[in-house]
Amino acid sequence: MTWLALDKLEQLSHIANSEGYSVIFKHSTRCSVSMMAKKRFEQEWDSIPEGTPVYFLDLISFRDISNKIAEQFNVHHESPQMLLIKNGECIYETSHGEISAEDLAEQIS
Repeated sequence: MTWLALDKLEQLSHIANSEGYSVIFKHSTRCSVSMMAKKRFEQEWDSIPEGTPVYFLDLISFRDISNKIAEQFNVHHESPQMLLIKNGECIYETSHGEISAEDLAEQIS
């Protein structure tokens, strides 16, 4: 898998209007917990069904996008945080040490 950079507000409309599932991983480049969650996620991400777009948000650089995600998908801001989006809604959200690509794959299956 490859990260898709989430660096434009317009991408949120695309994600919300996409068919199937999309994943948003919000990451703080200043947080060791976030770094560990990202590393663990990357080690497991082969379990995510192929073709599932996985977006990476550097929330330090793009705080406006992070704020819009919280508003648009009706979730409380966390860092790190992983959201599973389907049909314009966040159907699964987790954060910190609970982030797991394997758990995410179970939600998609």
